[in-house]
Amino acid sequence: MRLPAFICLLLFPLTQLLAQKPGAIVSGRVLDENEKPLAGVSIVLLGKETGWVSTDSGTFRIHVPVDKAFALVFSYTGYKSLQQNFILNDKEEERIIIRLEKSDLKLENVTVTSDRDRKEAGLIRINPKDAINIPTPIGGVESLIKVYVGSNNELTSQYNVRGGNYDENLIYVNDFEIFRPYLVSNAQQEGLSFINPEMTRNVNFYNGGFQAKYGDKISSVLDIQYKKPTEFGGSAYIGLLEQGLELEGSSKNKKFSYIVGARNRSFSNLLSSQETKGNYIPSSSDAQGLFTYQFNPKNSLELFGVYSQTSFNLIPLSAQLSTAVFSPYFSANLGLDIFFSGQEKDKYKTGFVGLTWNQQINSNLKLKWMLSSFSDMESQNYDITGDYLFGERDFDKSSADFGKIVNPLGVGSNQNFARDNLDIHLYSFAHKGYFNKNNHFFQWGAAAELQTIHDQLHEWIYEDSVGYSLPYQPGALNLNYVVNGNNNLNIGRFNGFFQDNINFKKNPAFSLQAGARLNYNTFTKQFLVSPRMGISWKPANSKQDIIYKAAIGIYDQPPFYRELRAPDGTINPAVKAQQSFQATAGFDINFHQNEKPFRLSVEAYYKDLWNVNPYNINNVSIQYDANNNAKAYAVGVEGRLFANLVKDAESWISIGVMQTKEKIKGASYYDYTIDSLNRPLDSTLVQQGWIRRPTDRLLTLGMFIQDYLSTNKNFKVYLNVIYGSNLPYSVPGSVKYRNALIIEPYIRADVGFSALLLDNDKSNRRSHNPFRKLDNIWLTLEIFNVIDRENTISYLFVKDFSNVTYAMPQRLTPRLLNLKLVTRF
Repeated sequence: MRLPAFICLLLFPLTQLLAQKPGAIVSGRVLDENEKPLAGVSIVLLGKETGWVSTDSGTFRIHVPVDKAFALVFSYTGYKSLQQNFILNDKEEERIIIRLEKSDLKLENVTVTSDRDRKEAGLIRINPKDAINIPTPIGGVESLIKVYVGSNNELTSQYNVRGGNYDENLIYVNDFEIFRPYLVSNAQQEGLSFINPEMTRNVNFYNGGFQAKYGDKISSVLDIQYKKPTEFGGSAYIGLLEQGLELEGSSKNKKFSYIVGARNRSFSNLLSSQETKGNYIPSSSDAQGLFTYQFNPKNSLELFGVYSQTSFNLIPLSAQLSTAVFSPYFSANLGLDIFFSGQEKDKYKTGFVGLTWNQQINSNLKLKWMLSSFSDMESQNYDITGDYLFGERDFDKSSADFGKIVNPLGVGSNQNFARDNLDIHLYSFAHKGYFNKNNHFFQWGAAAELQTIHDQLHEWIYEDSVGYSLPYQPGALNLNYVVNGNNNLNIGRFNGFFQDNINFKKNPAFSLQAGARLNYNTFTKQFLVSPRMGISWKPANSKQDIIYKAAIGIYDQPPFYRELRAPDGTINPAVKAQQSFQATAGFDINFHQNEKPFRLSVEAYYKDLWNVNPYNINNVSIQYDANNNAKAYAVGVEGRLFANLVKDAESWISIGVMQTKEKIKGASYYDYTIDSLNRPLDSTLVQQGWIRRPTDRLLTLGMFIQDYLSTNKNFKVYLNVIYGSNLPYSVPGSVKYRNALIIEPYIRADVGFSALLLDNDKSNRRSHNPFRKLDNIWLTLEIFNVIDRENTISYLFVKDFSNVTYAMPQRLTPRLLNLKLVTRF
């Protein structure tokens, strides 16, 4: 199915919702429990943003849709809301009497929003409440980000932004920089994301143009703030894939507050549906806590702690891969059968402790002092042998050999061995300050960090084809791939920033942000200065609610562990920081269509990068060359449309067009002219020039839609759609075929259906009711990969008897069901 037709099919029910025309009338009167008229009662057509109010005598007369079910919701402060359902014919009028009852429900908290995300370039504000609703295998805040930036793997929380890789993204939680395990090479091994969405209050995501106060990476910033509760509450959820509990509260005098969360995830059901069959035992759990004590109005202390552990055990049995994409003798019915022996055992443990002292010196000056420790202990151990048979597979269902290899083209074995250990410890002390003076808001900061890294790597791959070890050398046993590393590093990092946000009094529609960032790294011995500036302007006399914005700056990224390590496991001491100049500009406009509010945000961007450290991506593994021998660029445009298609349920669609390429210094290869016997006759040296980067994706499209029944808000549907055009893929060790293969477009649609089992009306619950203290209970059925598309994540290379190389696609997850129960209290 073509993509535009597919999108139209998905949007068809929503277009029908808009095609309502008045032709019938509902009239009547609203009374209280004493039969007295109620004036000013809100009357809203369920799902609409606007409505009507009752007159002083409590009467109303409303034009409503015809020949379809709809609902009117009557609400009044201090009274229970009442919903009345109707189906009326054209020109029909129905008269009713509405009686509202007193309510003992507490008023809901009011959320005050600003237009900061409209003024700051690259900023997207994400509602963390949507993280529990979006139907994806991993859920969480990262799944919401993928709707904006695209994805090619539903099993990972990693994401790529504007042509960068995941290592180029900054993540902060309560102003502490967060890190993740580094040895993970397959999304199956990943554990829980660091971010617990049930504990989250604010999510600010910058996909470019971010300010000097944010650290030393070149792609994006995810800035998370956890809740600071004032009363007891919590949530719990249990599903086939993940379970979680969150508790929050405060002391009677409101000086002490706490929020704690615990989660557990097991993807056994999900992974067992993949092409490699075997005994999967993945497990991931974590516990987090944020504790705050307010000594007095000017001083408070925050303690933030996290412990996470992930294990991945696999005893593979067999795998069946089909089709081929890289061969001069291409055939659509090629197959690869692999029979495994051995096992894999991986463990990842991370711990974090952060202490923050907040000083509110006066109404204009705030100081923050931060001390933190992060530890990461990783272990990967596997010894797996795969005996394979490669050839033409019989796909004739009437044949006795259906599904079998009937014409062998190759046979051999492959042994993968690893004993890897990595320990990383980071200790940091930081200071931040905030000073508000007239129309200036000054911010500054300084930090010192010590990184200690110890790794022991021992990996090798043995390949055998038809009884010969590869690469073949008579009288010798050679290994195709060997990595040995024993590295100990102590790196000091020092950084600071200063910036001023200015709102001009004479022209309040214009704002300016300017600052600079400083960085020194004891490993690279580089002192880096990164000036940055952003502006926004809202035309005062414009009839449209539109804001223009732009940002430019220098963004540098000093190397960390992964960038320093060469493919052979050694550390290159000559690696320097990757550097870039970035510019972005766009606009943000609010408008109404069919009485519904919409918001359109568009940005164009350009990145010029130098001292680039080239890399390859295989699944989620990023392998750097550990050389600053390339230059690159990225250019593109993004558009995001936000809409409340139904009231209180925001939906959005995001579209991006991008190109990113790189040029590696000295990269060249020979093209050979051969005779009929495959003997070389002549050769030509070819300079590689500009090639696609591993993250070069021309088109990305993401869509998240929330809807509910026109007559019942308690039945909801969530639709998550992601499309990404093809990605390049490299043949290992080949200059000529670097990023020359193609991973086909990623297309995925997930849908969730939720039903409210218990609402927040507690007045009718008896004292012995076990659910008397619960606010609500939701039951959700999720269908992952509705279209059951077999998306490709990487390739496995095999050779036939003629030494011709074939690339066999390795697939992601098929269609799968998940059931989830969520309660809040």
